[in-house]
Amino acid sequence: MSPNPELPLWELYSQHLRGATYTDLTHAFFPGQPHFPAFPDQTISNFVSLADGALFEVHQYGFVGQWGTHVDPPSHMVAGGRTISDLSVSEMLLPLCVLNVSEQVGADPDYRPTLADLKAWEAQHGRIPAGSFVALRTDWHQRWPDPARMANADSNGIAHFPGWSREVLEVLLEGRGVVAVGHETTDTDGGISSTRDGDYRLEAYILGRDCWQLELLANLDQVPEVGALLLASWPNPRGGSGFPARAVAIHG
Repeated sequence: MSPNPELPLWELYSQHLRGATYTDLTHAFFPGQPHFPAFPDQTISNFVSLADGALFEVHQYGFVGQWGTHVDPPSHMVAGGRTISDLSVSEMLLPLCVLNVSEQVGADPDYRPTLADLKAWEAQHGRIPAGSFVALRTDWHQRWPDPARMANADSNGIAHFPGWSREVLEVLLEGRGVVAVGHETTDTDGGISSTRDGDYRLEAYILGRDCWQLELLANLDQVPEVGALLLASWPNPRGGSGFPARAVAIHG
């Protein structure tokens, strides 16, 4: 494709995006997968089937909105907050920053990112840009789809998996102006907070700032910490408070 000043986005695609690497950041969902303990399992059945002589293969699904890799809009925890159908499509393509704390999590499964972690990231890569998406890499996705390994519960039933920290989220959302965040675990707040204390204040903080999040991300270990784009998508249920999502990192 030759340069054409009237078609700049096509030129961008031809020169940079067509030959880029596309890394899937989502898990394929199915019945029996790891999920928030209070939620029912997914159901799936054949509405009609080619094997039975039907003209079509049609599945019927039943699942809660927060199922598998999914989006949480503000309305998930904020009365009157933006719903899925209120989220702008312009927010579905964002600069992607990956905050890697996988080494720390390997030594301590309850680890939460610190301001020192964020300072080190910015010292290496520069200031996190406003309007970006920040993903917390813990490599917890490698435990999927084993529910026991994902929960990592002790003998008292307390889960031990990493989560965000308030201090880092405050810098990202208030100091850097990021649009959304994401993580690899089933909860924003970490295993001890969610299972022992019933504490979901960090998720409430994110959504209360009119930001959205993606949970149960995958394959962040295949994505550079800086320079990639996040392409996130989901169906458009009117007034929806959550839905399975598909997210892709586009990078060199």
